[in-house]
Amino acid sequence: MQVNFAVRVIHFRQTPVWRVMLALTLLLVLVGPAAAPLRSGLIKAQPELLQLIAAEPQAEFSVIVQKLTADVDLHGVIARLGGQITADLSIINSFAAELPAHAIVELAQHPGVRWVSYNAPVVKTGGPDGTVNTAALLNVYNKAIGADRLWAEGYQGSSVTVAVVDSSIADLNDFKQSYGGNGELRIRATATIVGGSDFGKDWYGHGTHVAGIIGGNGTNSSGRYIGVAPQVKLVAVDVSNEQGAGTIANVIAGLQWIYKNHVAYNIRVVNISLNASVPESYHTSALNAAVEILWFKGIVVVVSAGNNGGGVNHGILFPPANDPFVITVGATDDKGTASLTDDTLASFSAYGVTESGFAKPELVAPGKNIYSVLSKADNTLALAHPGHRHPDSNYRDYYMRMSGTSMSAPIVSGAVALLLQDEPHLTPDQVKYRLMATARPFSGGNGAKYLDAYAAVKGTTTQSANTNVRASRLLWTGSQPVTWGSVSWNNVSWNSVSWNSVSWNSVSWNSVSWNSDYWGQ
Repeated sequence: MQVNFAVRVIHFRQTPVWRVMLALTLLLVLVGPAAAPLRSGLIKAQPELLQLIAAEPQAEFSVIVQKLTADVDLHGVIARLGGQITADLSIINSFAAELPAHAIVELAQHPGVRWVSYNAPVVKTGGPDGTVNTAALLNVYNKAIGADRLWAEGYQGSSVTVAVVDSSIADLNDFKQSYGGNGELRIRATATIVGGSDFGKDWYGHGTHVAGIIGGNGTNSSGRYIGVAPQVKLVAVDVSNEQGAGTIANVIAGLQWIYKNHVAYNIRVVNISLNASVPESYHTSALNAAVEILWFKGIVVVVSAGNNGGGVNHGILFPPANDPFVITVGATDDKGTASLTDDTLASFSAYGVTESGFAKPELVAPGKNIYSVLSKADNTLALAHPGHRHPDSNYRDYYMRMSGTSMSAPIVSGAVALLLQDEPHLTPDQVKYRLMATARPFSGGNGAKYLDAYAAVKGTTTQSANTNVRASRLLWTGSQPVTWGSVSWNNVSWNSVSWNSVSWNSVSWNSVSWNSDYWGQ
């Protein structure tokens, strides 16, 4: 099955007659006291976006517009301002649009608008790194987390579907039902949001590598490189083009597709190995709101922590990794051994406390020099980094080595599939609690523990994580939570939710760049 989301982009004329008003607004937003971003008459826009507009007043910008309520119709307003709606993001009462700079300022004052943010690009949190390690040609993470012991007991994820929000998944032998390349393909559907890949194709290569870690069966490597849940079903949600580029709106559109189709494909887990580098509060991030909707719908969301651990911003977690509900995963360097005694936190792995005070990541798993499935010998990543294809000529066209928290997150996603095969009635909060309660202490994880899939499946606790954690304020309208059909609001705290007291003081808006793959040593 293939689902196409057409995105139409056109260009407009501008008449920047509003600069003085914008300058005053920037002064108010950036240096004034925290104010209510939802009150009609104020410019309700992300400060980073306003900074971009001030710097490029003649430019056009792609934005995400969050409506005050679902029944607000802004089509006429967008047309009058010379803009074009490019994507429906109804999962969070939003839409994406292209608008001239001056029009964005006017739109942000409309009483039916809750918030306007920059639809910035996103990229993956993993890729080939510069370390050549020909001694460790076999992945050892399955032994490190105990997955191999679970396989022997029949736990291989066969009854669970994991959606991979990435760059599609190639239809290769490693994703067939049976070892040896026989049987039906376990990729149940491909939803193409950007239009970069057709069903069974992955021109960039990142998504196939991630999917192989989750559920490759090792056919093309004679069993050398097997994913954590080798019988799991997969759904490819393609949110990037052939160069791996996508936007926040693309990712939200992909999550919206999952929301609408999760029952048909039994999607229980979503893997998101990407994040943004603009440190936005989870209360205002459209991407955070979207992942929370899936979480409350009963879908476990696993997110990579990010690869800024070695930089000056190592303590900043970017959306959606900063969301308190999801499972955020950091990376370890396993040194090519199954023993944890020599493991260290990978130098690139992000960690810290979010702007809302939540310690992240919750878990760590191997993420350095991970061999997994190569979508095609001439995909974008393979052409850019030929030295990271497998050194053995027998496997060179089938496997590639990458590093990053992008590789750690799918290890946890595969473990969740094994757990849900055993206990399909667990909620996302129960899954998160079980994984954290059974994880092993890890001295280098900055508080995060090391995933133990075997202990999680053998565990019995049904307690829930995230108790009394407040949901994103974007999911709150007036005095009642937004109605999302059969979404369960159990364990969600709505106490003291006030749109008029959002604090921006702890948020840095200086960066407009986005994380790239980890290319260091």
